[in-house]
Amino acid sequence: MASSVFSFSLFFFFLLFSFTTSLHLCTAFSAQHSPLRHHLRHPRFAGHNYRDALSKSILYFEGQRSGKLPPNQRITWRRDSGLSDGSAVNVDLVGGYYDAGDNVKFGFPMAFTATMLSWSVIEFGGLMKSELCNAREAIRWATDYLLKATAQPDTIYVQVGDANKDHACWERPEDMDTPRNVFKIDRNTPGSEVAAETASALAAASLVFRRIDPTYAKLLVTRAIRVFEFADKYRGVYSNGLKKVVCPFYCSFSGYQDELLWGAAWLHRATKNPMYLQYIQVNGQTLGADESDNTFGWDNKHVGARILLSKAFLVQKLQSLHDYKGHADNYICSLIPGTPSSQAQYTPGGLLFKMNDSNMQYVTSTSFLLLTYAKYLTSAHKVVNCGGAVVTPNRLRFIAKKQVDYLLGDNPLKMSYMVGYGPRYPLRIHHRGSSLPSIATHPGKIQCSSGFNIMNSQSPNPNILVGAVVGGPDQNDRFPDQRSDYEQSEPATYINAPLVGALSYLAHSFGQL
Repeated sequence: MASSVFSFSLFFFFLLFSFTTSLHLCTAFSAQHSPLRHHLRHPRFAGHNYRDALSKSILYFEGQRSGKLPPNQRITWRRDSGLSDGSAVNVDLVGGYYDAGDNVKFGFPMAFTATMLSWSVIEFGGLMKSELCNAREAIRWATDYLLKATAQPDTIYVQVGDANKDHACWERPEDMDTPRNVFKIDRNTPGSEVAAETASALAAASLVFRRIDPTYAKLLVTRAIRVFEFADKYRGVYSNGLKKVVCPFYCSFSGYQDELLWGAAWLHRATKNPMYLQYIQVNGQTLGADESDNTFGWDNKHVGARILLSKAFLVQKLQSLHDYKGHADNYICSLIPGTPSSQAQYTPGGLLFKMNDSNMQYVTSTSFLLLTYAKYLTSAHKVVNCGGAVVTPNRLRFIAKKQVDYLLGDNPLKMSYMVGYGPRYPLRIHHRGSSLPSIATHPGKIQCSSGFNIMNSQSPNPNILVGAVVGGPDQNDRFPDQRSDYEQSEPATYINAPLVGALSYLAHSFGQL
């Protein structure tokens, strides 16, 4: 018992030391580069100020923080919250992110957010300049929490908060009085998709920190290995055992096979251990490597795994992964209008449209994959052949840029779907903390149900959640800007995470036009 207490103390000291060290590194940039100093400044350029949009896309994550906020917190209308999370089961689960506009911590989308933020830095971090430090901090806020959630072997704490009761209230995270129940997966209640996504997040983040904090990186990858073993050994869909808790919010519709393939791909990239390459070769087909599903988001990772594994073939010349280049090409061809295998739907204004609910997450994730695959193809001097039509890396970049430009305001409504960017953006986003008076202006507690008066009103949100990207317009480019319309007006961490990478590339390549 004494040794475990000693180990925990060392672990806590390590996290505290690492956090304060990296905090100091970012502080040097905070005054000079703080996007809050100009968050309402209109671009004075013919095109888009991608670097300004990048700064804001990362800043958004500070508005989603749960736990004890650091001294250099830049979104100052937020305060500490959820400081007793995990205490009901004697586990420290303070920290992490609220996924969207509510006050629940869902582990599945949080892990995917961390994976995509890390992938953004891995591919495009060298282009981020002063924002690289802030991007790392955004990742670390998630991974510090995921380390806590996976501290016990064969157990992952996957949710804090009762979503149904939380959604029955409209209150600030600082005022939360709904139950902070804790839910977990283990050997008896498996959840391979959440476990494998968590392993992916930890493995990807280890690559981000490998050079600047090797001790932290080693902790991340070691934990990733253990968590992936648990995901693979105890297979099951987490929304079966936790259906009443996670559905309909983050039900697993695509199963766990995609996450196992995705997780193995990330562990192979992080460790270079041939064991994971063999795992992919042996299990790839049964895990759906060649499925034709062309949706990439918090639930379905098949496309992401294909793109990720194609790099090992294209750049590292691993011939055993040859098929993944073909799978990735099939996905790309499905997006290209006018090609024989084109399947994608676009709005009249040109936005990729997958579904009514939070469609912008597919826009940002697809844009990221297009730019990333273009990078891999360029490195290997390859192109994509779509039924006789040759598609170059530059064509992929052009399509991605058009999607990001639409998001930033090049659309029929001339509306930026990033809060705080451009002259016109959503004013009534579906977000509790943003819509209710801040602690500074209203120190008194706002009770559970009294906040609905504001939620249902037409008044603009008093607190600007700078950088938040909302669900976006419908299939006809319409956007009502109604707080109650969560499908179109709610921001989410997994919408922003891949956009960070896309904006990093665009800011570097096109600058401030």
